[in-house]
Amino acid sequence: MSDQGATATPSSPPPAPTGPPPKVTSRGRAAAPTASSNVDAADIPEFEHFGTVGPRGLPPLTEYLDIWDVDMIKKPDEINKIDHHTALYHSDFLIVRRGQEFQVNITFDRTYKPAEDKFAVEFVIGSNPQYSKGTYIPVLPTKERQSSWEGRIINKSDNVITMGITPAANCIVGKYHMYVAVMTPFGIRRTRKDNSRDVYILFNPWAADDAVFLDDEEERKECVMNEMGIIYHGAFDDIAERDWNYGQFNYGVLDACLSVMDRSDMPINNRGDPIKVARQASAMLDSLDDNGVLVGNWTGEYTYGVAPTSWTGSTDILLSYASSKMPVCYAQCWVYAAVFNTFLRCLGIPSRVVTNYYSAHDNDGNLKTDIILDENGRVDRNRTKDSIWNYHCWNECYMTRPDLPPGFGGWQVVDATPQETSDGMYRCGPASVYAIKHGQLCFPFDAAFVFAEVNSDVVFYSRKKDGTMQPVKVNRSHVGRLVLTKTPGDVTRRDITSQYKFVEGSAEEQTVLEKAEEFGCKRDKSDLPVADIDLVLPKLEIRVGDDFELSLEFVNRSNQERTVNTYISGSVVYYTGVNKHEFLLRDPSVKISPNSSAKEVVMVQSKSYMKHLVEQANLHFIVTGKVKETGHVVSAMKVVTLHNPKLTVEVSGEGRVSEEMVATVRFTNPFSFNLENVYIRMEGPGLMPPQFKYYSLITAGSSLTWAEFFTPHRAGSTRVIATLDCPVLRQVYGQASITIKP
Repeated sequence: MSDQGATATPSSPPPAPTGPPPKVTSRGRAAAPTASSNVDAADIPEFEHFGTVGPRGLPPLTEYLDIWDVDMIKKPDEINKIDHHTALYHSDFLIVRRGQEFQVNITFDRTYKPAEDKFAVEFVIGSNPQYSKGTYIPVLPTKERQSSWEGRIINKSDNVITMGITPAANCIVGKYHMYVAVMTPFGIRRTRKDNSRDVYILFNPWAADDAVFLDDEEERKECVMNEMGIIYHGAFDDIAERDWNYGQFNYGVLDACLSVMDRSDMPINNRGDPIKVARQASAMLDSLDDNGVLVGNWTGEYTYGVAPTSWTGSTDILLSYASSKMPVCYAQCWVYAAVFNTFLRCLGIPSRVVTNYYSAHDNDGNLKTDIILDENGRVDRNRTKDSIWNYHCWNECYMTRPDLPPGFGGWQVVDATPQETSDGMYRCGPASVYAIKHGQLCFPFDAAFVFAEVNSDVVFYSRKKDGTMQPVKVNRSHVGRLVLTKTPGDVTRRDITSQYKFVEGSAEEQTVLEKAEEFGCKRDKSDLPVADIDLVLPKLEIRVGDDFELSLEFVNRSNQERTVNTYISGSVVYYTGVNKHEFLLRDPSVKISPNSSAKEVVMVQSKSYMKHLVEQANLHFIVTGKVKETGHVVSAMKVVTLHNPKLTVEVSGEGRVSEEMVATVRFTNPFSFNLENVYIRMEGPGLMPPQFKYYSLITAGSSLTWAEFFTPHRAGSTRVIATLDCPVLRQVYGQASITIKP
């Protein structure tokens, strides 16, 4: 029967599939999935026979060498952890550093005979261990047969041998499973999988062959071993300090750091390269595009998380992320930098937190931050979109850069705060500090972005009514005014500005800027006349809630009288320089006699700014003026960080390991209004884990006292740090230094 001329009959679509979707694998693309988890482990057989098993099964193996016990020598006071500088890690496992020998004791069922007996200590990492990938490493005791890791017998006593094992200085960093395997004529038999024999291998800044080798013991103590940090914030001329417990040795933190790399699906065999590890972690510390560790929030609304100003350390953040597998709320730049610092130090990469005052956020690479003025010289806030952060925190980590020419290793900038994407993800670095200083911006990664953060010009434009704009003033020294980090072994600050830039106006700086232009960083070259009027704003230290005077000094350097039509603008701003509310606007006309000065005083009342304050209580004053006689524009900018009340922290007790002590936090509400929904947090390295207490209400003028008992578990100098946080009062903190005796 012919179907010619038949028409299609409509039919129902096939039913939608039910149940879970099929698991997507690498089948058809790769022979095996890429190993990207340090948690997953291969199933290594206890017996690997040679050839085919006979009809009677495996032959008896009783006359051949057998393993009775393996001692990992992993107690904090034993040789491995002492020699490898890992005794401070709170862990039940052996933790060592690559490129350096560690020891294990192996007990056999009889005396080991080198001429007859053959054995190996095997290390495996990941789900698909392979010798060629460096994820399966057999370590042999004889010089004649060695793998990428060296092995030797240090001592023999009866049935016990002490085996020395030296991981390669470029081996994968992470958690390895260890087996002892014995060769028989019929096959290889090995110890059962026993998690107590797991070994964590870290980067080693003490080993000359390691890429993170840092040949400065004082720097190593600070940038690897120190748990108690100081992070600088505030304003360029009113620097404030924030204590932070990095807690890189706390229980569970090392596993949490390894889980960060697991969550990123970073291939196991890439985890021996500090460049790749630091770059991957830079992306994973923020949650914007990969469900990373921290959720950034600059709004001032933190109902569903912890305010960034409330955190006292990294431990809670990392442990929460590892257990919940969910990003932690909330962070701003110093929280990102502090947690990133914990990650790097925990894995053995030397690192430090750096603060750049007046940090430009340059998203187009033109090295210009634009401030738009109207024809009268007043700031047009609707059209001024660029901002300069009062300060910005990032990290430096220390490593060689074999991917760059000689000389560009050493300190590298890495930044986890999500500002701009790099290769499609929110991350930054590692960028060579040396390359940034010398304008060599063609080298990976993100050197041009960091260069702009410390070298941008502030350009004032006058906008005419027809929309055209022309530059009227350029400030080339405002951005990147000061770069600070903590001094090694001390509680003072260290000025490292000279490591990022040459002296402003020097011949070296001009050469660097010309070099940067070759790589696309264009800066404003307007040759504008310099006004003969200087405008100076005073240094102010003001408490939250105070009325104060803003005194402007106009200095006339000419031989003629000058009149300046001035606009004085005061705004509440976030520390990122973003405007929240303009609370002050004055437009006085100031006359200055020849070769003299004149002052203009503006009274600022607390009632005008208090209800608009955000967490870091920053007031930003911009003063612009046009000189009537010459048409020149003068300007000055000032950030005033209002000082919050302090917490009082006291510690009492004997100050000895394992003897109970008490830490007491006291606070008095100095304001005429109540504080509601108040959280106080407290912790101390070697003293106590993070603690917090909630107070629903602290009435005006009232005080609170919180006493917390704790038992020190480590001798040495340390601090108890505490913060107080509520919706109307952020960034209140205090600390007490203490020395614990053995």
